[in-house]
Amino acid sequence: MPAFARLPPMPDAPEHAPYGPLPEGGTVRPMTRWGTPVMHRPQAAVTSYDEELRTLVADMVATMYAADGVGLAACQVGVDLAVFVFDCPDESGERTVGVVCNPVLTLPEGRDRRLDDGDEGCLSYPGAFVECARPDFATVRGTGLAGEPVEFSGDGLLARCLQHETDHTLGTVFGDRLPTKQRKKLQKQHDKAVDDYPESWPA
Repeated sequence: MPAFARLPPMPDAPEHAPYGPLPEGGTVRPMTRWGTPVMHRPQAAVTSYDEELRTLVADMVATMYAADGVGLAACQVGVDLAVFVFDCPDESGERTVGVVCNPVLTLPEGRDRRLDDGDEGCLSYPGAFVECARPDFATVRGTGLAGEPVEFSGDGLLARCLQHETDHTLGTVFGDRLPTKQRKKLQKQHDKAVDDYPESWPA
Protein backbone atom coordinates (compact mmCIF):
# COMPACT_ATOMS: atom_id res chain seq x y z
CA MET A 1 0.00 0.00 0.00
CA PRO A 2 1.39 3.43 -0.88
CA ALA A 3 2.74 5.66 1.84
CA PHE A 4 0.31 8.13 3.41
CA ALA A 5 -2.72 5.95 2.82
CA ARG A 6 -4.07 4.66 6.09
CA LEU A 7 -3.30 1.00 6.69
CA PRO A 8 -6.10 -1.45 7.60
CA PRO A 9 -6.36 -1.96 11.37
CA MET A 10 -4.22 -4.84 12.63
CA PRO A 11 -5.64 -7.10 15.34
CA ASP A 12 -4.13 -6.06 18.67
CA ALA A 13 -1.86 -3.55 16.92
CA PRO A 14 -0.05 -1.65 19.69
CA GLU A 15 -0.40 2.12 19.88
CA HIS A 16 2.43 4.25 21.21
CA ALA A 17 1.26 7.60 22.58
CA PRO A 18 4.14 8.78 24.80
CA TYR A 19 2.67 12.26 25.27
CA GLY A 20 -0.98 11.28 25.46
CA PRO A 21 -3.74 10.70 22.89
CA LEU A 22 -4.50 13.01 20.00
CA PRO A 23 -7.19 15.62 20.74
CA GLU A 24 -10.69 14.69 19.63
CA GLY A 25 -13.84 16.57 18.67
CA GLY A 26 -12.39 18.56 15.80
CA THR A 27 -14.08 19.69 12.60
CA VAL A 28 -12.98 18.32 9.24
CA ARG A 29 -11.59 21.07 6.99
CA PRO A 30 -11.04 21.12 3.21
CA MET A 31 -7.53 20.11 2.15
CA THR A 32 -5.24 22.91 0.95
CA ARG A 33 -3.53 21.93 -2.32
CA TRP A 34 -0.08 22.32 -3.79
CA GLY A 35 0.20 25.66 -5.53
CA THR A 36 -1.40 27.57 -2.65
CA PRO A 37 1.25 30.01 -1.32
CA VAL A 38 1.05 28.75 2.28
CA MET A 39 2.22 25.33 1.08
CA HIS A 40 5.45 26.69 -0.34
CA ARG A 41 6.97 28.89 2.36
CA PRO A 42 8.40 28.21 5.81
CA GLN A 43 5.68 28.24 8.44
CA ALA A 44 5.48 30.64 11.39
CA ALA A 45 6.75 29.27 14.70
CA VAL A 46 4.24 28.25 17.34
CA THR A 47 4.60 30.68 20.24
CA SER A 48 1.20 30.42 22.00
CA TYR A 49 0.10 27.08 23.45
CA ASP A 50 -3.50 28.03 23.98
CA GLU A 51 -7.04 26.94 23.24
CA GLU A 52 -6.78 28.28 19.68
CA LEU A 53 -3.85 25.92 19.02
CA ARG A 54 -5.70 23.00 20.58
CA THR A 55 -8.77 23.67 18.39
CA LEU A 56 -6.58 23.81 15.29
CA VAL A 57 -4.84 20.56 16.17
CA ALA A 58 -8.17 18.82 16.88
CA ASP A 59 -9.39 19.94 13.44
CA MET A 60 -6.16 18.67 11.87
CA VAL A 61 -6.63 15.27 13.51
CA ALA A 62 -10.22 15.04 12.30
CA THR A 63 -9.17 16.06 8.78
CA MET A 64 -6.29 13.55 8.72
CA TYR A 65 -8.59 10.68 9.66
CA ALA A 66 -11.32 11.78 7.23
CA ALA A 67 -8.74 11.74 4.42
CA ASP A 68 -7.36 8.33 5.50
CA GLY A 69 -3.95 9.90 6.08
CA VAL A 70 -1.18 9.07 8.52
CA GLY A 71 0.02 12.65 9.02
CA LEU A 72 -1.07 16.24 8.42
CA ALA A 73 0.58 19.65 8.77
CA ALA A 74 -1.21 22.90 9.56
CA CYS A 75 -0.44 24.36 6.12
CA GLN A 76 -2.54 21.53 4.66
CA VAL A 77 -5.61 23.13 6.19
CA GLY A 78 -4.43 26.57 5.13
CA VAL A 79 -2.88 27.68 8.43
CA ASP A 80 0.61 29.24 8.49
CA LEU A 81 1.91 27.53 11.62
CA ALA A 82 4.73 25.02 12.15
CA VAL A 83 2.81 22.11 13.64
CA PHE A 84 1.87 18.63 12.48
CA VAL A 85 -0.07 15.63 13.75
CA PHE A 86 0.41 11.98 12.93
CA ASP A 87 -0.90 8.46 13.57
CA CYS A 88 1.49 6.20 11.73
CA PRO A 89 2.90 2.65 11.99
CA ASP A 90 6.59 1.83 12.00
CA GLU A 91 8.22 -1.19 10.37
CA SER A 92 6.95 -3.51 13.13
CA GLY A 93 3.34 -2.32 12.78
CA GLU A 94 3.30 -0.37 16.04
CA ARG A 95 1.35 2.89 15.62
CA THR A 96 2.78 6.05 17.10
CA VAL A 97 0.52 9.09 17.56
CA GLY A 98 1.60 12.59 18.35
CA VAL A 99 1.63 16.36 17.87
CA VAL A 100 4.84 18.24 17.08
CA CYS A 101 5.18 22.02 17.10
CA ASN A 102 8.31 23.69 15.68
CA PRO A 103 9.83 20.36 14.58
CA VAL A 104 13.57 19.83 14.14
CA LEU A 105 14.52 16.76 12.12
CA THR A 106 17.62 14.61 12.68
CA LEU A 107 18.63 11.95 10.14
CA PRO A 108 21.33 9.27 10.23
CA GLU A 109 24.68 10.07 8.69
CA GLY A 110 27.62 8.07 7.39
CA ARG A 111 27.40 4.30 7.71
CA ASP A 112 24.09 4.54 9.55
CA ARG A 113 22.38 6.27 6.61
CA ARG A 114 20.30 3.91 4.45
CA LEU A 115 17.71 4.98 1.90
CA ASP A 116 14.18 3.65 1.51
CA ASP A 117 12.87 4.25 -2.02
CA GLY A 118 9.25 3.37 -1.27
CA ASP A 119 6.19 5.08 -2.70
CA GLU A 120 5.10 8.41 -1.27
CA GLY A 121 2.01 10.55 -1.70
CA CYS A 122 0.56 13.73 -0.23
CA LEU A 123 -2.97 14.54 0.89
CA SER A 124 -2.50 17.98 -0.66
CA TYR A 125 -1.84 16.37 -4.06
CA PRO A 126 -4.31 13.50 -3.78
CA GLY A 127 -4.55 10.39 -5.90
CA ALA A 128 -0.87 10.20 -6.85
CA PHE A 129 2.04 8.11 -5.52
CA VAL A 130 5.60 7.69 -6.80
CA GLU A 131 8.90 6.47 -5.40
CA CYS A 132 10.78 9.00 -3.29
CA ALA A 133 14.05 8.00 -1.64
CA ARG A 134 14.39 9.02 2.00
CA PRO A 135 16.50 7.84 4.95
CA ASP A 136 14.91 4.79 6.59
CA PHE A 137 15.12 6.21 10.13
CA ALA A 138 14.26 9.64 11.48
CA THR A 139 14.01 11.55 14.75
CA VAL A 140 11.95 14.69 15.28
CA ARG A 141 12.17 16.96 18.31
CA GLY A 142 9.89 19.87 19.11
CA THR A 143 7.16 20.82 21.53
CA GLY A 144 3.75 19.39 22.29
CA LEU A 145 0.34 20.99 22.73
CA ALA A 146 1.24 22.39 26.15
CA GLY A 147 4.72 23.53 25.11
CA GLU A 148 6.44 20.52 26.66
CA PRO A 149 9.48 19.00 24.90
CA VAL A 150 8.59 16.02 22.69
CA GLU A 151 10.70 13.59 20.69
CA PHE A 152 9.66 10.87 18.23
CA SER A 153 11.83 8.37 16.36
CA GLY A 154 11.04 5.53 14.04
CA ASP A 155 11.69 3.46 10.97
CA GLY A 156 9.57 2.29 8.05
CA LEU A 157 6.55 4.41 7.18
CA LEU A 158 6.92 6.36 10.44
CA ALA A 159 10.37 7.59 9.37
CA ARG A 160 8.95 8.73 6.04
CA CYS A 161 6.00 10.44 7.73
CA LEU A 162 8.17 12.39 10.18
CA GLN A 163 10.32 13.64 7.31
CA HIS A 164 7.35 14.44 5.04
CA GLU A 165 5.49 16.43 7.69
CA THR A 166 8.57 18.31 8.88
CA ASP A 167 9.17 19.25 5.23
CA HIS A 168 5.71 20.83 5.15
CA THR A 169 6.60 23.12 8.05
CA LEU A 170 9.61 24.27 6.00
CA GLY A 171 7.56 24.98 2.87
CA THR A 172 8.74 21.87 1.02
CA VAL A 173 6.39 19.42 -0.69
CA PHE A 174 7.74 16.01 -1.57
CA GLY A 175 7.38 16.76 -5.25
CA ASP A 176 10.23 19.26 -4.77
CA ARG A 177 12.46 16.27 -4.04
CA LEU A 178 11.60 14.40 -7.25
CA PRO A 179 13.47 14.36 -10.56
CA THR A 180 11.54 15.77 -13.52
CA LYS A 181 10.46 12.36 -14.85
CA GLN A 182 8.96 11.30 -11.52
CA ARG A 183 7.32 14.68 -11.03
CA LYS A 184 5.60 14.34 -14.41
CA LYS A 185 4.42 10.84 -13.48
CA LEU A 186 3.02 12.18 -10.23
CA GLN A 187 1.20 15.01 -12.02
CA LYS A 188 -0.30 12.59 -14.54
CA GLN A 189 -1.73 10.40 -11.76
CA HIS A 190 -3.04 13.42 -9.88
CA ASP A 191 -4.73 14.88 -12.96
CA LYS A 192 -6.35 11.53 -13.73
CA ALA A 193 -7.84 11.32 -10.22
CA VAL A 194 -8.86 14.99 -9.91
CA ASP A 195 -12.61 14.30 -10.19
CA ASP A 196 -12.41 12.03 -7.15
CA TYR A 197 -11.16 14.88 -4.94
CA PRO A 198 -13.36 18.01 -5.13
CA GLU A 199 -12.14 21.26 -3.60
CA SER A 200 -14.12 20.56 -0.43
CA TRP A 201 -12.48 17.13 0.11
CA PRO A 202 -12.45 15.56 2.67
CA ALA A 203 -14.95 17.85 4.43
